[in-house]
Amino acid sequence: MTSQTLHTPTADQIRRAPKVLLHDHLDGGLRPGTIIEIARETGYRDLPETDVDKLGTWFREAADSGSLERYLETFAHTCAVMQTREALFRVAAECAEDLAEDGVVYAEVRYAPEQHLEGGLTLEEVVEAVNEGFREGERIARGNGHRIRVGALLTAMRHAARALEIAELANRYRDLGVVGFDIAGAEAGFPPTRHLDAFEYLKRENNHFTIHAGEAFGLPSIWQALQWCGADRLGHGVRIIDDIQVSDDGQVQLGRLAAYVRDKRIPLELCPTSNLQTGAAQSYAEHPIGLLRELHFRATVNTDNRLMGATSMSREFELLTDTFGYTLDDMQWFTVNAMKSAFIPFDERLAMINDVIKPGYAELKSEWLFRQTATTSESLPEQS
Repeated sequence: MTSQTLHTPTADQIRRAPKVLLHDHLDGGLRPGTIIEIARETGYRDLPETDVDKLGTWFREAADSGSLERYLETFAHTCAVMQTREALFRVAAECAEDLAEDGVVYAEVRYAPEQHLEGGLTLEEVVEAVNEGFREGERIARGNGHRIRVGALLTAMRHAARALEIAELANRYRDLGVVGFDIAGAEAGFPPTRHLDAFEYLKRENNHFTIHAGEAFGLPSIWQALQWCGADRLGHGVRIIDDIQVSDDGQVQLGRLAAYVRDKRIPLELCPTSNLQTGAAQSYAEHPIGLLRELHFRATVNTDNRLMGATSMSREFELLTDTFGYTLDDMQWFTVNAMKSAFIPFDERLAMINDVIKPGYAELKSEWLFRQTATTSESLPEQS
């Protein structure tokens, strides 16, 4: 029996393994029951279903269209029930609880404050409600025996014109729970260069930002995000595969952009299930994450939208393990990649890697020794 076999994780081990999540949308991870309850309390009557199971199924099926634009339409319902301080607090707290229950020890969760103003809240009130919710969720998780730290990423919508305003908001709250900035929304027709003023401002302020790029649109969006805007990370970035050629004999040739991304260790926030739903990949087996892992890109595993994908970090790793034969060593590699790429200070990232992640995987990888000992003991003949 090889160590490869021994370190192939079980579903339980995957759930217990410490995981790091960099790309998760707050409005894409609500519990169906919470949506129904808040809709009832606030008078929102446009939900397609009012049964918990049926609503969860509706979100998943509606997101399975293969179109990013159709996928994004599902957010009309989640955002509709996130327009009060109480709702934002509850959704954020439950997000932290759910991630911690799934073994996530560090998460950066993003949302667009501008999409939560219909109930009369200010941008500042939205940010403060979400931050307080995350802290409450962390507290509840500790009480349940789990540890998690959640940082917020403030997102500007790329089709709107408030990016600089949201960037300034992210900078004001950078020491109060907000760890960075992002732009999101339909990529086609809305290049990141439309928001250069926001990115230039963040760079002057020495702040961090990621950009959704290379998902629905191709290499030009990745090139613009990096070379024009100066992104620290790529949200998705899965289309970098278009700049990698694999010949029939297995030889791999990287184009200039792909080589730059790998050489500069630019993190890719890959979201396998979401990429299948939006048509950025055709199957798990064909998802570029397999090749990107082999080529040692700074690849990370993420959920994107847990509600729409009916997914979790554990489910993503289970699917990847089944597809590519990944071991606990591979899981640790992805997790360390993500922690290295987080937007918190270096010493805190290092402490998470050395004090939480590596010991957690070492314990999981050692469990086979005790199982083997127990099996051997059971097989020994009884002594007379």
